[in-house]
Amino acid sequence: MNRLVLTIILLTAYIAITLPLSASLKSRPDLVKLGYTPSAEVLKYITADQKLLAAQWNVLKVLFYYGTLLDKWRHNIPVAAEYYNMYRTICVAAKLDPYNIDIYYFAQAAFTWEVGRVKEVNALLEYGIKYRTWDWYLPFFAGFNYGYFLHDYKQAAKYLQRAAELSGQQYLATLAARYYYQSDSTEMGIAFLKTMLKQASDARERRMYQLRIQALSAIKYLQDAVRKYIRDNGHPPRDLKTLVSSGYIEKLPRDPYGGHFYVDKNGKVKTTSKLALHGKNSDNPT
Repeated sequence: MNRLVLTIILLTAYIAITLPLSASLKSRPDLVKLGYTPSAEVLKYITADQKLLAAQWNVLKVLFYYGTLLDKWRHNIPVAAEYYNMYRTICVAAKLDPYNIDIYYFAQAAFTWEVGRVKEVNALLEYGIKYRTWDWYLPFFAGFNYGYFLHDYKQAAKYLQRAAELSGQQYLATLAARYYYQSDSTEMGIAFLKTMLKQASDARERRMYQLRIQALSAIKYLQDAVRKYIRDNGHPPRDLKTLVSSGYIEKLPRDPYGGHFYVDKNGKVKTTSKLALHGKNSDNPT
């Protein structure tokens, strides 16, 4: 029996199993209308060399189901969405075809903002990153999730750095550096920006990198002095001017973004500009 005939037989068997189930789903509540999805291992076996087709079928099944939910919600019809089953089905599709970009786009859109299952989405994104090694969108999504939702700035910086390197997008490099700053990994941020500066050919991009390097270098200079002050005195300085009057630094550096550096109660150096242009309009420190 040749491979084509075997594939046709297996697909026919799969359809024969799923069609009766779909008929019964029509009379069931919306919660279970997505239906049951076999495991990836089972589907790999019964679909043979048609794994990509099976993956796309499961993605489309979830998309159609989710579209139905959205339509009902728009008409103020309350429906309990089967999010776990949707996520499981998407994960099955990813195991069948980890290169299918629709999987990761849908997971990012459906399971972060509305459901709050950010860790699960990032696990799926990290799985896809292993395969879609050229794609900067997946590390960008993961970096955004780590920073915005989880407040894990080191992980955010790590993934945004990868996204910036893959895409060459200057704003991603800037965002990654801000997360390095937030996570108290200023040296890593400086090193990352210097690498991106070497690769930049556009004069405007180079200026942005240089500006960020200047700001982070000033913060590192001040933070090093604050650490020495704490080591010698057992507590942070009352303000940064104390570092000058006590001889730890000669003068306060200027924030190139127009803000003012300050030290918080925990001894961390920050700036009113928040490392963004027009920082002089930012909130005052507390």
